[in-house]
Amino acid sequence: MNICVFLSAADLDERYTVPARDFATLLGKAGHTLVWGGSDTGLMKVVADGVQEAGGRLVGVSVDFLAHKARPDADEMVVAGDLAERKALLLAKSDAIVVMAGGTGTLDEATEILELKKHGKHSKPVAFLNTAGFYDGLKAQFQRMESEGFLPLPLAALALFADDGQTALAHLEAEIASR
Repeated sequence: MNICVFLSAADLDERYTVPARDFATLLGKAGHTLVWGGSDTGLMKVVADGVQEAGGRLVGVSVDFLAHKARPDADEMVVAGDLAERKALLLAKSDAIVVMAGGTGTLDEATEILELKKHGKHSKPVAFLNTAGFYDGLKAQFQRMESEGFLPLPLAALALFADDGQTALAHLEAEIASR
């Protein structure tokens, strides 16, 4: 499976890097390909290192103004002209999506993916890796949107919020296998 991971390129402490590394190792050992923002810094580097060291492939999609931070030894690296093209390429190259801890860029990517799924523009499974409760507030907001009628689909049809990488990966694999 080609699994797109949206996540931060910032250097973060162990409460985020250790679970990210564990998830990356699961991906690589299962023979999956990481599709990610292509950066060789921060949490992006941690995940790419883990996948590669465990035997998985790396497909990066960088953007022109960040190309100087692109991982040099990726199996494939594409440089998009802007963020919109980057998001479209990440989605096109993936079978499933995982959202890890990140900032405004990660949040932008996640909400666009969910908006496209809501409108039937893709049916790829999406899982939030809710490391250290990072997405508890976002999950509560989505639950409120659902209960007050702002989501035309149940939240469970849009995304899974998983507390660990094994749960997230098992969900993605089961969703893909059922198709």
